[in-house]
Amino acid sequence: MSESRVRAVVFDVDGTLCFDGRAIDGRIRAAIGACERTGHQVVFASARPVRDLLPVLGGEFPTATLIGGNGSLLSVGGRVRARAVFGAAELAALLEVVERHEAAYLADGPWDYAYTGPPDHPIRTRVDQGNLARRVDIAELGDVVKFLVVSASRMAELAEAGRGLGLTVNHHLDEGIVDFAPGTTNKWEALTSLGIGAYTAFGNDINDLDLLRNARRAVRVGAHPSLEDVAHVTVPPEPEAVAAEIFRLAGAAPVTA
Repeated sequence: MSESRVRAVVFDVDGTLCFDGRAIDGRIRAAIGACERTGHQVVFASARPVRDLLPVLGGEFPTATLIGGNGSLLSVGGRVRARAVFGAAELAALLEVVERHEAAYLADGPWDYAYTGPPDHPIRTRVDQGNLARRVDIAELGDVVKFLVVSASRMAELAEAGRGLGLTVNHHLDEGIVDFAPGTTNKWEALTSLGIGAYTAFGNDINDLDLLRNARRAVRVGAHPSLEDVAHVTVPPEPEAVAAEIFRLAGAAPVTA
Protein backbone atom coordinates (compact mmCIF):
# COMPACT_ATOMS: atom_id res chain seq x y z
CA MET A 1 0.00 0.00 0.00
CA SER A 2 1.35 3.43 -0.88
CA GLU A 3 2.12 5.80 1.96
CA SER A 4 -0.50 8.26 0.67
CA ARG A 5 -3.24 5.72 1.44
CA VAL A 6 -2.13 5.12 5.03
CA ARG A 7 -4.55 7.42 6.81
CA ALA A 8 -3.63 6.78 10.47
CA VAL A 9 -0.44 7.95 12.11
CA VAL A 10 0.45 6.64 15.57
CA PHE A 11 2.91 8.43 17.84
CA ASP A 12 4.67 7.21 20.93
CA VAL A 13 5.25 10.20 23.20
CA ASP A 14 8.23 10.12 25.60
CA GLY A 15 11.52 9.98 23.72
CA THR A 16 9.68 10.22 20.40
CA LEU A 17 7.80 13.53 20.59
CA CYS A 18 8.59 14.70 24.12
CA PHE A 19 12.21 15.01 25.19
CA ASP A 20 11.96 16.72 28.60
CA GLY A 21 9.17 14.67 30.19
CA ARG A 22 6.84 17.67 30.23
CA ALA A 23 5.97 19.13 26.83
CA ILE A 24 6.15 18.60 23.06
CA ASP A 25 8.23 21.07 21.07
CA GLY A 26 6.19 23.57 19.06
CA ARG A 27 7.73 22.43 15.76
CA ILE A 28 6.54 18.89 16.37
CA ARG A 29 3.07 20.09 17.41
CA ALA A 30 2.83 22.11 14.20
CA ALA A 31 3.78 19.06 12.13
CA ILE A 32 1.17 16.88 13.84
CA GLY A 33 -1.39 19.60 13.20
CA ALA A 34 -0.45 19.49 9.51
CA CYS A 35 -1.11 15.74 9.52
CA GLU A 36 -4.58 16.33 10.93
CA ARG A 37 -5.33 19.01 8.34
CA THR A 38 -4.37 16.66 5.49
CA GLY A 39 -6.83 14.07 6.77
CA HIS A 40 -4.68 11.71 8.82
CA GLN A 41 -6.21 10.11 11.87
CA VAL A 42 -3.84 10.95 14.75
CA VAL A 43 -3.31 8.47 17.58
CA PHE A 44 -1.01 8.93 20.57
CA ALA A 45 0.12 5.62 22.09
CA SER A 46 2.07 5.93 25.32
CA ALA A 47 3.24 4.05 28.38
CA ARG A 48 1.72 6.94 30.32
CA PRO A 49 -1.86 6.56 31.48
CA VAL A 50 -4.30 8.94 29.81
CA ARG A 51 -4.21 11.13 32.92
CA ASP A 52 -0.51 11.85 32.32
CA LEU A 53 -0.82 12.21 28.55
CA LEU A 54 -3.21 15.14 28.73
CA PRO A 55 -0.81 17.69 30.31
CA VAL A 56 1.90 16.82 27.76
CA LEU A 57 -0.53 17.43 24.89
CA GLY A 58 -1.45 20.75 26.48
CA GLY A 59 -5.04 20.79 25.29
CA GLU A 60 -4.11 20.36 21.64
CA PHE A 61 -5.41 17.58 19.36
CA PRO A 62 -8.75 17.12 21.16
CA THR A 63 -10.03 14.75 18.47
CA ALA A 64 -7.02 12.43 18.68
CA THR A 65 -7.41 8.91 19.99
CA LEU A 66 -5.27 8.16 23.05
CA ILE A 67 -3.83 4.76 23.93
CA GLY A 68 -2.44 4.82 27.46
CA GLY A 69 -0.73 2.42 29.82
CA ASN A 70 0.98 0.59 26.93
CA GLY A 71 -2.42 -0.46 25.63
CA SER A 72 -4.44 -0.99 28.79
CA LEU A 73 -6.35 2.31 28.46
CA LEU A 74 -8.23 3.98 25.62
CA SER A 75 -9.63 7.46 25.24
CA VAL A 76 -11.89 8.00 22.25
CA GLY A 77 -13.90 11.20 22.00
CA GLY A 78 -12.67 12.20 25.46
CA ARG A 79 -14.11 9.10 27.15
CA VAL A 80 -11.51 7.06 29.05
CA ARG A 81 -11.98 3.36 29.56
CA ALA A 82 -9.87 0.45 30.73
CA ARG A 83 -9.51 -2.29 28.10
CA ALA A 84 -7.18 -4.54 30.12
CA VAL A 85 -6.85 -4.92 33.89
CA PHE A 86 -4.91 -7.23 36.18
CA GLY A 87 -7.01 -10.08 37.52
CA ALA A 88 -7.13 -10.41 41.30
CA ALA A 89 -4.97 -13.54 41.35
CA GLU A 90 -2.60 -12.06 38.76
CA LEU A 91 -2.11 -8.88 40.81
CA ALA A 92 -1.67 -10.80 44.07
CA ALA A 93 1.04 -12.94 42.46
CA LEU A 94 2.80 -9.84 41.11
CA LEU A 95 2.68 -8.11 44.50
CA GLU A 96 4.21 -11.21 46.07
CA VAL A 97 7.09 -11.02 43.58
CA VAL A 98 7.44 -7.28 44.25
CA GLU A 99 7.65 -7.84 48.00
CA ARG A 100 10.22 -10.61 47.55
CA HIS A 101 12.42 -8.25 45.54
CA GLU A 102 11.93 -5.28 47.91
CA ALA A 103 10.56 -3.25 45.03
CA ALA A 104 9.01 0.21 44.94
CA TYR A 105 6.34 0.85 42.35
CA LEU A 106 3.84 3.06 40.56
CA ALA A 107 0.48 1.35 40.05
CA ASP A 108 -2.12 2.99 37.83
CA GLY A 109 -5.86 2.60 37.91
CA PRO A 110 -7.99 4.00 35.10
CA TRP A 111 -7.44 7.46 36.64
CA ASP A 112 -5.94 7.45 40.17
CA TYR A 113 -2.59 5.94 41.18
CA ALA A 114 -0.55 4.39 43.99
CA TYR A 115 3.14 5.20 44.40
CA THR A 116 5.65 3.75 46.89
CA GLY A 117 8.92 4.98 45.41
CA PRO A 118 11.18 7.86 46.42
CA PRO A 119 9.83 11.40 45.88
CA ASP A 120 12.86 12.39 43.79
CA HIS A 121 12.68 9.51 41.30
CA PRO A 122 12.57 10.84 37.68
CA ILE A 123 9.35 8.91 37.02
CA ARG A 124 7.62 10.73 39.87
CA THR A 125 8.02 14.06 38.07
CA ARG A 126 5.90 12.71 35.17
CA VAL A 127 3.05 11.50 37.35
CA ASP A 128 -0.12 13.61 37.49
CA GLN A 129 1.55 16.81 36.32
CA GLY A 130 -1.88 18.36 35.89
CA ASN A 131 -3.07 17.47 39.41
CA LEU A 132 -6.01 15.62 37.90
CA ALA A 133 -6.02 12.50 40.08
CA ARG A 134 -5.60 11.16 43.61
CA ARG A 135 -2.66 9.29 45.08
CA VAL A 136 -4.12 6.37 47.05
CA ASP A 137 -3.13 3.01 48.47
CA ILE A 138 -3.14 0.25 45.89
CA ALA A 139 -6.05 -1.40 47.70
CA GLU A 140 -8.16 1.68 46.91
CA LEU A 141 -7.45 1.67 43.18
CA GLY A 142 -9.97 -0.98 42.28
CA ASP A 143 -8.85 -1.97 38.80
CA VAL A 144 -5.08 -1.85 38.20
CA VAL A 145 -4.22 -1.36 34.53
CA LYS A 146 -0.46 -0.82 34.66
CA PHE A 147 2.32 -1.59 37.14
CA LEU A 148 5.76 0.02 36.97
CA VAL A 149 8.63 -0.99 39.25
CA VAL A 150 10.99 1.94 39.83
CA SER A 151 13.49 0.18 42.09
CA ALA A 152 14.19 -3.35 43.29
CA SER A 153 16.97 -5.48 44.71
CA ARG A 154 17.29 -7.63 41.54
CA MET A 155 15.57 -6.00 38.56
CA ALA A 156 16.42 -8.60 35.90
CA GLU A 157 15.22 -11.44 38.11
CA LEU A 158 12.03 -9.55 38.91
CA ALA A 159 11.35 -8.98 35.19
CA GLU A 160 11.81 -12.66 34.48
CA ALA A 161 9.45 -13.57 37.31
CA GLY A 162 6.81 -11.32 35.73
CA ARG A 163 7.19 -13.14 32.42
CA GLY A 164 6.74 -16.38 34.30
CA LEU A 165 3.36 -15.06 35.48
CA GLY A 166 2.29 -14.56 31.87
CA LEU A 167 2.48 -10.76 31.98
CA THR A 168 3.71 -8.41 29.29
CA VAL A 169 7.07 -7.13 30.57
CA ASN A 170 9.18 -4.25 29.27
CA HIS A 171 12.53 -3.92 31.04
CA HIS A 172 13.89 -0.45 30.26
CA LEU A 173 17.57 -0.92 31.01
CA ASP A 174 18.49 2.70 30.28
CA GLU A 175 16.02 3.98 32.88
CA GLY A 176 16.36 1.12 35.35
CA ILE A 177 12.62 0.41 35.46
CA VAL A 178 10.39 -2.57 34.66
CA ASP A 179 6.91 -2.12 33.22
CA PHE A 180 4.21 -4.80 33.65
CA ALA A 181 0.90 -5.01 31.78
CA PRO A 182 -1.88 -7.60 32.04
CA GLY A 183 -1.53 -10.65 29.82
CA THR A 184 -0.54 -9.84 26.23
CA THR A 185 -1.49 -6.16 26.42
CA ASN A 186 0.53 -3.82 24.23
CA LYS A 187 0.07 -0.73 22.07
CA TRP A 188 -0.39 -2.64 18.83
CA GLU A 189 -3.04 -4.90 20.35
CA ALA A 190 -4.94 -1.81 21.53
CA LEU A 191 -4.63 -0.23 18.09
CA THR A 192 -6.06 -3.28 16.34
CA SER A 193 -8.97 -3.33 18.81
CA LEU A 194 -9.89 0.06 17.32
CA GLY A 195 -10.01 -1.42 13.84
CA ILE A 196 -6.86 0.38 12.69
CA GLY A 197 -4.75 -1.86 10.48
CA ALA A 198 -2.92 0.40 8.02
CA TYR A 199 -0.85 3.07 9.75
CA THR A 200 2.45 4.89 10.03
CA ALA A 201 4.13 4.61 13.44
CA PHE A 202 6.75 6.65 15.27
CA GLY A 203 8.48 5.11 18.30
CA ASN A 204 11.74 4.92 20.20
CA ASP A 205 11.78 2.07 22.72
CA ILE A 206 11.22 -1.62 23.32
CA ASN A 207 7.53 -1.12 24.14
CA ASP A 208 7.06 0.19 20.57
CA LEU A 209 8.40 -2.98 18.95
CA ASP A 210 5.10 -4.59 17.92
CA LEU A 211 3.66 -1.20 16.97
CA LEU A 212 6.51 -0.56 14.53
CA ARG A 213 6.78 -4.16 13.35
CA ASN A 214 3.20 -4.10 12.08
CA ALA A 215 3.24 -0.58 10.60
CA ARG A 216 3.12 0.12 6.88
CA ARG A 217 5.83 2.70 7.58
CA ALA A 218 7.87 2.52 10.80
CA VAL A 219 9.91 5.50 11.97
CA ARG A 220 12.47 4.85 14.70
CA VAL A 221 13.42 7.92 16.73
CA GLY A 222 16.89 7.41 18.15
CA ALA A 223 18.94 4.26 17.97
CA HIS A 224 17.30 1.61 20.15
CA PRO A 225 18.80 -1.67 18.84
CA SER A 226 15.57 -3.65 19.32
CA LEU A 227 13.86 -1.51 16.67
CA GLU A 228 16.60 -1.62 14.05
CA ASP A 229 15.21 -4.57 12.10
CA VAL A 230 11.63 -3.25 11.99
CA ALA A 231 12.25 0.43 11.20
CA HIS A 232 11.95 1.69 7.63
CA VAL A 233 13.64 4.96 8.54
CA THR A 234 15.55 6.28 11.54
CA VAL A 235 15.70 9.92 12.64
CA PRO A 236 17.73 11.44 15.47
CA PRO A 237 15.92 12.22 18.74
CA GLU A 238 15.82 15.94 18.05
CA PRO A 239 12.68 18.08 17.64
CA GLU A 240 13.73 19.53 14.29
CA ALA A 241 14.43 16.11 12.76
CA VAL A 242 11.24 14.54 14.12
CA ALA A 243 9.13 17.49 12.95
CA ALA A 244 10.67 17.29 9.47
CA GLU A 245 9.73 13.61 9.14
CA ILE A 246 6.15 14.30 10.28
CA PHE A 247 5.85 17.25 7.88
CA ARG A 248 7.06 14.97 5.10
CA LEU A 249 4.25 12.55 5.92
CA ALA A 250 1.72 15.38 6.01
CA GLY A 251 2.87 16.45 2.56
CA ALA A 252 1.69 13.09 1.18
CA ALA A 253 -2.01 13.94 1.28
CA PRO A 254 -3.98 10.78 2.05
CA VAL A 255 -6.43 9.48 -0.51
CA THR A 256 -9.86 8.47 0.72
CA ALA A 257 -10.57 4.88 -0.16
